[in-house]
Amino acid sequence: MLVEDPKGCLQLCLKEVANGLRNPVLMLHANDNTHRVFVAEQVGIIWVYLPDGSRLEDPFLDIKKIVLASPWIGDERGFLGMAFHPKHKHNRKFYIYYSYMDKKKAEKIRISEFKVLASDVNKADPRSERSLLELEEPAANHNGGQLLFGLDGYLYLFIGDGGKAGDPFGKFGNAQNKSTLLGKVLRIDVNGKSPDGKPYRIPPDNPFVSDPKALPEVYAYGVRNMWRCAVDRGDPVTHKGRGRIFCGDVGQNRFEEVDIIVKGGNYGWRAKEGFECYDIKLCYNSSLDDILPIFAYGHSVGKSVTGGYVYRGCDSPNLNGLYIFGDFMSGRLMALQEDERENKWKKQDICIGSTKACAFPGLISSYNKFIISFAEDEAGELYFMATSYPSAYAPHGSIYKFVDPARRAPPGKCKHKPIPVKTKSKRIPFAPLAKTVLELLNEPTTTKPPNTSSISTGATPTTSSKKPKKPASPKSSTKLSAVKPTVSGKKRQAKGSKTKLDPAEEKTKARKVSKASRVTSLPDRKGSQLTRAKKKLLPKKTAAAKEKKQKKKGVRSRSSL
Repeated sequence: MLVEDPKGCLQLCLKEVANGLRNPVLMLHANDNTHRVFVAEQVGIIWVYLPDGSRLEDPFLDIKKIVLASPWIGDERGFLGMAFHPKHKHNRKFYIYYSYMDKKKAEKIRISEFKVLASDVNKADPRSERSLLELEEPAANHNGGQLLFGLDGYLYLFIGDGGKAGDPFGKFGNAQNKSTLLGKVLRIDVNGKSPDGKPYRIPPDNPFVSDPKALPEVYAYGVRNMWRCAVDRGDPVTHKGRGRIFCGDVGQNRFEEVDIIVKGGNYGWRAKEGFECYDIKLCYNSSLDDILPIFAYGHSVGKSVTGGYVYRGCDSPNLNGLYIFGDFMSGRLMALQEDERENKWKKQDICIGSTKACAFPGLISSYNKFIISFAEDEAGELYFMATSYPSAYAPHGSIYKFVDPARRAPPGKCKHKPIPVKTKSKRIPFAPLAKTVLELLNEPTTTKPPNTSSISTGATPTTSSKKPKKPASPKSSTKLSAVKPTVSGKKRQAKGSKTKLDPAEEKTKARKVSKASRVTSLPDRKGSQLTRAKKKLLPKKTAAAKEKKQKKKGVRSRSSL
């Protein structure tokens, strides 16, 4: 049973598990019983974190010289997605999704296969890249970026509509045009090559393989820019819900939505946005037959949804079955609970950090505002990544673990024994930046620790009221500064063009982190949208120093263009 506070919020606490990251866009595990997690930064570097919380000094993979990323605030380009092969333990394969620029200066997205070195399970072989698919992007935004394997063993790719505003490509837009791969969910078989020479096969039961007007890779269509999708593990006992794919799809002018992906489904864009019409002509077309979202919210709540996960872990049994997600722009955390009787999903706000609920060792009461991504570890526990400054080169990202203070599993029930792995790289212990609730309560001050749960409309992200310890920012060579894990960054409205920083510049930025203070709410939508012509490029040396000044300006959301 869920426990709400008097104002209707689901009270949860957080534990900081990583910090000093540059727009961490994803965290995932290899499902190999080692309980390691792999954290990717938007610039194109992947780090390995061990079960004890330490990070390996040498990166798992560093392709920042290839990845197209930039210091622009809100730039959506960069390293976007990653998935381990279901048989990774045996074939050492994994897949990545990133932005790059070809020799003709055309901006593209590329989905590639890599292998892990046979001699070191914590290092990918950079020479093993095999390109599976490349698509030219008409604009710099709406690049999609999610990769995941379904229970069927096929790889699902979530491709954006090509960018600009309103999907202005052709009579119906890219998303409704099944002869283009933009604005689609694709499904491919990576375990072989097709007769026509493609480096993958088409699953024989893909929904449009017999349609001469459709590309065979298309599994679902009518999507705008799905940012973060996840497969439901299913109820631990009944397995109910197992295999469902949940996605957050970023809206245009009015609504953000959450969808469950079904074979052959049309998710409405650009005919609809959320539950309402966007393009009147297309909306009233009798052949639309679209799949409605399970939930949509207006831009008074948030302007850029970040899809999450259904909780199926062991530590917090009350959360079982809740779909937990958030909003990049507003920093709100939310949950959806399925009501089978009424056949709908009910939303509940998540509030973080009351001093009473979270006054336990290791728990904190605040988080960085811009929610970039959500994650699930090998045990099924949930996390999210957020940053205080959404630039691909700003080392202000952190990772937080959800903790339900209302009910914990019995001692010993959730114990797991990770398979040990040999490490050839130095281990960097985790050093938290955020002060715990207990530390704040014990400080000799008259100022009460922030109580983010006091706003009933949802969680209000904050940063610590005290100056944080300075994280060592990741070195641009191969090291993420000897930082303490904390993830910052959010929904990849921002993808960066690759720009190389030398170690001295990185250290300068880390030293210039200003005193953290409560994050103010974003300005009105009109004032917060930055057109590409008006976007201000942050010199890499001064990105951190100008943080306060830039916070007063709007941050472009994926939904605004």
